[in-house]
Amino acid sequence: MTITGQQFLIPLVIASASAVTLFIARGILFKLLHRWAQSTEAKADDIIINAFKIPSVLWCIAIGLYIGIAVSELSPKYVNYISKTIYIIVILSITTASANLTGKIFRNYIQQSSLPIPSTGLFHGILKGTIIVIGFLIILSVLGISIAPLITALGIGGLAVALALQDTLANLFAGIHILVEKSVRVGDFIRLESGQEGYVDDITWRTTRIRMLPNNMVVIPNKNLAQSIVTNYYLPEKRMSLLIPIGVSYSSDPEKVEKILLEEAKKAAREIPGLLPEPEPFVRFIPGFSDSSLDFTLICQVQEFTDQYLAQHELRKRIFKRFKEEGIEIPFPHRTVYLREEKDWSR
Repeated sequence: MTITGQQFLIPLVIASASAVTLFIARGILFKLLHRWAQSTEAKADDIIINAFKIPSVLWCIAIGLYIGIAVSELSPKYVNYISKTIYIIVILSITTASANLTGKIFRNYIQQSSLPIPSTGLFHGILKGTIIVIGFLIILSVLGISIAPLITALGIGGLAVALALQDTLANLFAGIHILVEKSVRVGDFIRLESGQEGYVDDITWRTTRIRMLPNNMVVIPNKNLAQSIVTNYYLPEKRMSLLIPIGVSYSSDPEKVEKILLEEAKKAAREIPGLLPEPEPFVRFIPGFSDSSLDFTLICQVQEFTDQYLAQHELRKRIFKRFKEEGIEIPFPHRTVYLREEKDWSR
């Protein structure tokens, strides 16, 4: 049985007109939804609206096709083909919407909660990839394609791909290992054994991005990070000790020096942001006796790693000013050199 031009043209026009009408209605609806979302403080409504923007276009097309075949006089064979196309479009749109919605809601929830679950590009990608694979398998079942031979073929081909992509897979599994172990988390301040340091900006499927204090980005492969010696200044907690070495003249009274340092440190802890009053600062006569000075160490607590810079800056200025007022000398290194004159015995 052949299809006449009229049998094909009428459903096509009806399907196109229906899709265009639905598309216009979709635009009006999204404008109203955006206006409503802007009047609320919650982020969930914005996430849901943005997640359904692209899939809603596919739904308009699918509904238009369904209306077109409903009023058509096409043979069951062609109706079956178009119906499968509609199913695929609907499944694809639902899969896309679910992947986007789940990923965005999960990331937003983790960022707002205190749960120890990493919100990274790698974890986000795995979550979306899982949903997309499930949608792909459903599409195959709709098309009548058996999944078992495909899985067998993927198993054989996967071995060849794994051998060809050893470096990529090593970085992928190293990234998963880092996320599971939680030794390095997004937002932590770390220092690599190479001396580079900064905040962990993201952990992706291949690399970890570290934003340094000068606002530069260091990109390091995950496998290198997993094998590297890393100092994490946010574990077990952000608070850390600040050690400030101070040297004074041998003519100074150690008891008086210790008292002045404690007074200035306790006063500064109430005024300098990031310098903590608890636990209280303390002074130790360590390392002790050096060549030119009596060496003390002032130990304070700062809220996090980057707070130490302002704390050291202000504390040193205050201590220097107080030492000048109290007549305590901060010596500079000096040496005494004895010159021995050699006598000329040849005369």
